[in-house]
Amino acid sequence: QVQLVESGGGWVQPGGSLRLSCAASGSILSIYAMGWYRQAPGKKREFVAYWSSTGTTNYADSVKGRFSISEYNAENTVYLQMNSLKPEDTAVYYCNGDLLMDGIINYDYWGQGTQVTVSS
Repeated sequence: QVQLVESGGGWVQPGGSLRLSCAASGSILSIYAMGWYRQAPGKKREFVAYWSSTGTTNYADSVKGRFSISEYNAENTVYLQMNSLKPEDTAVYYCNGDLLMDGIINYDYWGQGTQVTVSS
């Protein structure tokens, strides 16, 4: 069974850093593309960052210059490095992946989410 598992969330003071991981497991060959999204209490889920195996990365304006998305192919893992964190970054963070399996791209797998809390 294919699944995405996030880790790395937690509590951090404003200005601090966290690195989130999204690991794909199961019968997959590689990650074709991955996005990170977040949802704060009472708000809609919003886009944070995107990575594609074609070389494309994209970021929400609110995180540009502070967050960085990257992929470690050998472990089928995508990372979200979050620096200079602000209280408004507090949310549950989800990864969403398109996975290459048996030569076919399978779209729209979601992880279970990991909580990030930024407060003093």
